[in-house]
Amino acid sequence: MKIIADQQIPHVAQAFSQFAEVTLCDGREITAESIHEADVLLVRSVTPVNVNLLQGSHVKFVASATSGQDHIDSDYLQRNNIGFAHAKGSNARSVAEYVMSSLFVLADQHDFKLKEKTVGVIGCGEVGSRVIAMFETMGVRTIMNDPPLKDAISNSASTGEQYRDLRELLSADIITLHVPITEGGPYPTLKLVDAGFLDKLNGDVILLNTSRGRVIDEVALRVHLESHHNMKVVLDVWENEPDIDTDLLTHTAIATPHIAGYSMDGKLRATEMIFRSVCEFFKLNATWQVVTELPDGSMPELTLSADIDDEDAIQIAILASYDVRGDSAALRCLPEINIEQRGRYFDELRENYPVRREFTAMMIRLPESKKALAEKLRQLGFNVKLTS
Repeated sequence: MKIIADQQIPHVAQAFSQFAEVTLCDGREITAESIHEADVLLVRSVTPVNVNLLQGSHVKFVASATSGQDHIDSDYLQRNNIGFAHAKGSNARSVAEYVMSSLFVLADQHDFKLKEKTVGVIGCGEVGSRVIAMFETMGVRTIMNDPPLKDAISNSASTGEQYRDLRELLSADIITLHVPITEGGPYPTLKLVDAGFLDKLNGDVILLNTSRGRVIDEVALRVHLESHHNMKVVLDVWENEPDIDTDLLTHTAIATPHIAGYSMDGKLRATEMIFRSVCEFFKLNATWQVVTELPDGSMPELTLSADIDDEDAIQIAILASYDVRGDSAALRCLPEINIEQRGRYFDELRENYPVRREFTAMMIRLPESKKALAEKLRQLGFNVKLTS
């Protein structure tokens, strides 16, 4: 069996070489010629998989080590009996942790408490539901909007009522986007955030996008920000990656190079998921466990005192685990780079991304009197040890 794989899929060669010849490629340079003799193609979101890539090839199965699949022409795969799998939900925790880190950074910079804010969550699937659960753990009020999901459960009126109309959500203090790209159907998300959407927002709203760049009309957003200086924007995804709009970059509060889902845990989870899918499709009796590949080292610990406020404690714990400011500072350098090299720099930030662990890799020590806080931290994913 011959496999062509994106070289940025962690441990892909180790996992698959036990039963296949694995050739690693730059994901942006995978071509019809390079995959012609392959049986399996393993990609990430930077590789469009469509008729132009696959026609005439021997590929029988495609797997994407991503939660999203808008880079995949699913109809073409189905018409040509090519198997497909993706790593749905593999990076949901990582993206949710990115959202929390970003908001606590802004809370610190602008002196507000999250529990005093209302958060609108657009898209309540794998990532959005994880974000909502974290907010609920912290006692933050959320407004949920997901028309397709509401339609899917319309027979259960009591459940469906939790999803609110978009007009109601636009009054929220914070709005976070977690939708796929859809261009047709009753609820298209392409340029969902346009001039009309932006004009309905509060003047000091915080807008986060960790879904897909094309969900936002970037021209409209840049124009809006030029006259709404109190609005704060967090962008991890961009319309024309890797050649992003540097003018828009300068208007953001936090800006990163599409790395919200880039925890090592999430990446390895994705590798394991596509490994299992390939084995199932080809009926292979092979094993590979992600746990054996996680970075070694003792679990970092954080000790908090008995007199600390719960939200302050959660903020300290989250930023000790992952502080988004480092990733944002790296992308801020982009305008200083020669224009011809900016796209390469964006990709290099992703390709050379440092090891980032999820909340589950940190131990929090608390006194016995902080049992309620301990439970909140556990629900957020941290390991907690109570001490006398």
